[in-house]
Amino acid sequence: MKMLKFALLVLCTVIACSGSAFALSSPNVPLDSPVYPYLEKLSGFGLVSGDIRGIRPYSRSEAARLLEEAEARLASGSYPPLAAEIADRLRELLPREAALHGEPEKAPGFDYNALAGARLRYVYLDGAPRSYFRAVNDYPANEGVFGIGHGLRPISRNPTPVHQRGGEGTPLFENNNGVTYRSGSNLDLRATGEAFVGSQAALLVEPMLLWSEHADDATLRLNKGYLKLGGEGVELEVGRDENWLGLGYRGAITLTNNARNFDLVKLSSPEPVKSRYLWDLKYTLIVSQFDKTVTDGKERQPLLVAAKLSLKPTLNSELGINLGRQAGGTGVNNGLGETLRGLIGGTGSDNSNSLAGFELRFRLPWLRNSELFAEYSGEDAAAFWPIVESYSAGFYIPRLTDSGRDDLRFEYYRGHEILYTNSTFPSGYVYHGLPVGHSQGGASQEFFLRYSHWFSAVNNLALECFRTTRGDYGRLPVDATGRYDAGGVMQAIERKVALRGFWTVPVAGEWNALLMYGWETIDNFELRQDEKRKNHLLRAELSYKY
Repeated sequence: MKMLKFALLVLCTVIACSGSAFALSSPNVPLDSPVYPYLEKLSGFGLVSGDIRGIRPYSRSEAARLLEEAEARLASGSYPPLAAEIADRLRELLPREAALHGEPEKAPGFDYNALAGARLRYVYLDGAPRSYFRAVNDYPANEGVFGIGHGLRPISRNPTPVHQRGGEGTPLFENNNGVTYRSGSNLDLRATGEAFVGSQAALLVEPMLLWSEHADDATLRLNKGYLKLGGEGVELEVGRDENWLGLGYRGAITLTNNARNFDLVKLSSPEPVKSRYLWDLKYTLIVSQFDKTVTDGKERQPLLVAAKLSLKPTLNSELGINLGRQAGGTGVNNGLGETLRGLIGGTGSDNSNSLAGFELRFRLPWLRNSELFAEYSGEDAAAFWPIVESYSAGFYIPRLTDSGRDDLRFEYYRGHEILYTNSTFPSGYVYHGLPVGHSQGGASQEFFLRYSHWFSAVNNLALECFRTTRGDYGRLPVDATGRYDAGGVMQAIERKVALRGFWTVPVAGEWNALLMYGWETIDNFELRQDEKRKNHLLRAELSYKY
């Protein structure tokens, strides 16, 4: 909670001290857009150093700012051909923002693009998703941050298990705005339209049509739809959108696009703020609401409050402070006393559940601009120490070879056994059945490796492998339904090994295609001894300006 108070103080300072509150308003770059790996590659060539990765999505204006930085350095140095190819491709993907960034007064009074982008996706799934429901051992004793602070929570004489909830949605396909595909054939069609009022306002609408061979009818829903006012140092966004708070590629602990997009109000700085008293920084504050649930006889619908402050102490480092919070809503005491106790710190009588932590990223210029990152998150506190520790860490090597056509990424994730659980909100940190943070949920551990080769800026081949385990920690005897039973069968350790391959190729003009195949094998499926399962997923996409 001290970190939250600090973040709020900084936010007030930023708003008070920012020299320019409004600049070029622009839509956000989709989180699965190639714009992000393009900018990472340019950073690997030493062409971009002003990037802040911990708050995404980027606005298109922010992506154009980074492109300008890269183009200025390209013009004054000698770089491999791939760097110039990527810069040219970024300019094609950001035509309005690349033309108007730095000169927002030249924006037309009104403009629109009825088809700014589109994507048709076919998915064939042979398999079934895992449920994350399991009883978990929560015997409080000797927790502390990094092992410090032993004995702050005494050993309980009558331990009460908690329950992990939610599921993975679609095997081999995470972080997809909460879209789940059924076994067999599935079609997913998305199209985006945009409108602009001068440089001050931007509107985006993205409907989505879903069809499955086992569904009675196709489903039409709004995947994204929002209005943005302002830009540069202060921007207000209202509507439905995706967000990612964290440095990871595979996942982040606090907030990702794994679950369905929230309806939200967001105040943020799409571009870094040069404050008078602190380092360059970006911030975001998101307010939304979880879906209504009834779990263990308790009806709940808490608010979601997510906040992030990212600072750049140096050009090659980044420091972030994260907060994700469930608070109030249906079925809990929303009185002043309970609310204030929640703001001061977690107690047994408040009406909130919080995750908070910090992260670090370092770029190593002497090692071809390779990057290291680490994230720590605590979901509870005893005295002054955060406990219930979860971690994410990894590295990214953008230039395995001097040409920059090969890169390698590794990530490790460890979710505490009671991460995303809470007695006040028994449905957990879950939205429409999927974890709001890391796709693998709590009480799990994962090793992830990705290699990719760039034939050109629009022709990329990537291979991924990951090993995931659940049940390493907090194991309990359970009955046939997965409920805690002192006389039941001990949970087994679930082990999953998966392989995926991706190939992105140009088709014609602004049209591109992606082909992906994934395979995985699971031992002790859903923690049941000797139960095995294999899943296969085929994915084919045709995209336009996406």
